[in-house]
Amino acid sequence: MNAEPVTRVLVVADATALTAELVDALRARAEHGAVQLRLVVPNPAGAELHLLHPERHEKAAEAEHALRAVLPEIEAAVGDHVIGSVSVRHDPIDAVEDILFAEPVHEILLAVSTHRISHWLHQDLPHRLAHYGLPVSSIAAGARS
Repeated sequence: MNAEPVTRVLVVADATALTAELVDALRARAEHGAVQLRLVVPNPAGAELHLLHPERHEKAAEAEHALRAVLPEIEAAVGDHVIGSVSVRHDPIDAVEDILFAEPVHEILLAVSTHRISHWLHQDLPHRLAHYGLPVSSIAAGARS
């Protein structure tokens, strides 16, 4: 019996709010072939807060609750289980690295807002993740000036 190889896709979203673009992109990716989706949301608490600061954990708990509320809709769209979590880390690159060092990932799908200046300087998340040698694609999540 030849089972289709499963591609492990790390999805990074900077908010737990479900957007049509994100659902459409995940549905399209799932239709493209066997896939295991791992959705991670960086901690919404401010970067200046220490990892042990209570507010960081409160914000993560709130985001985790919101994520749990939208996961069934995402799973219905892709027709399979989706692993979802909120990182203790605020910076998306740190959240991604935590996952990359802990489990195998074959590609990365980003649904994060970008600052135009960071793209011009090649300091945006896709450029920063390029050194891992994994395919990185982005979902239009809006740009901030």
